[in-house]
Amino acid sequence: MTVSARNLIPGKVVKVEHGAVNSEITIEAEGGVQIVSIITRHSAQNLDLEVGKQVYAVVKASNVMLATD
Repeated sequence: MTVSARNLIPGKVVKVEHGAVNSEITIEAEGGVQIVSIITRHSAQNLDLEVGKQVYAVVKASNVMLATD
């Protein structure tokens, strides 16, 4: 696998919730950190995502915004 994104975070799928159009996938990375991704249901099926599968969270963003109350 070769991608241009610099941030590849390995993890394991811990939850998969399919909706009519999108799927919400939760992965657990090192240290118990959970990352949630919303992708199309079609993509989730093509990637054969299921609980226990090893995956990478691929993050490519030019901005990361923070907010406080």
